[in-house]
Amino acid sequence: MTQIVHGATGAQGSPVLSALLSAGHDATAAVRDISKVPGPAIPIDITSVESLAVAYTGAKSVFVHLPLGSPDQQSTYARVIAEAVARARPSRVVFSTSGYPTTMPDGTLTAHGTLQEALKTSGVSYAVIAPKIFLENLLLPVTLEPAQEEGILRYPIRDDYAVSWISHLDMADIAVRLLTDYSVTGIVTAGALPALRGQSLAQGFAHYLDTPVTFEVQEPESYGKQIIPLYGADASRPVIDSYHARWTMPDEVIDEQRSAQKLLGITPRTVVQWLRDIKA
Repeated sequence: MTQIVHGATGAQGSPVLSALLSAGHDATAAVRDISKVPGPAIPIDITSVESLAVAYTGAKSVFVHLPLGSPDQQSTYARVIAEAVARARPSRVVFSTSGYPTTMPDGTLTAHGTLQEALKTSGVSYAVIAPKIFLENLLLPVTLEPAQEEGILRYPIRDDYAVSWISHLDMADIAVRLLTDYSVTGIVTAGALPALRGQSLAQGFAHYLDTPVTFEVQEPESYGKQIIPLYGADASRPVIDSYHARWTMPDEVIDEQRSAQKLLGITPRTVVQWLRDIKA
């Protein structure tokens, strides 16, 4: 029985696939184009229940996250994945919310909340990894290059805004544990404790780059203009809106009682440890 990894050529799935293979597990990439994967792979169409059900049937576990897209697109992906899980009934599903909320302010379920609820009622063993913001966002040229060239780490959050940042490498460590150990179910929060403010991020970059780096607040719309060429307007708009929402929130700190630190004994890397590991 194999472990199925969605998006195995992307930012989230690739570290999970690598970590599974490094640990000696049987893992198969679930991707649109299998020619991009050097190892075992199965072609999928994430808009097709039949395609996903074929991939999931007989699987030991499945790692899944929703691809970037508009809210309507992500809702479609969530429904298709949920139906495929219900039909194929893999032994285990681990779902990353990718930092997206599961409910709107009025309590309406988002696409990520829809999939989470579907897994909860499916009868299939499952775990949901709930991060806040990925450290890899800081590697986008719009953020990394000013840090390297100007000594300024610009990002669209307030300077007093504490966040439980998490890296994709740490997410992979958590995912592999949950994919192979079924004893922990439900939500597992992922991120730094204590949470980090902007200047703490800048200090990590300064230590790694061996040069002074300071944090500078960036307006969400200004940030949005820079990322639209990278992701497109439809995919970028929810991201921009999420940063507007953050300006109205007190912080983004994970629930310690449901944290990977407490439930799994996994402590995320510090900013400088992460930068060293990825050789930024």
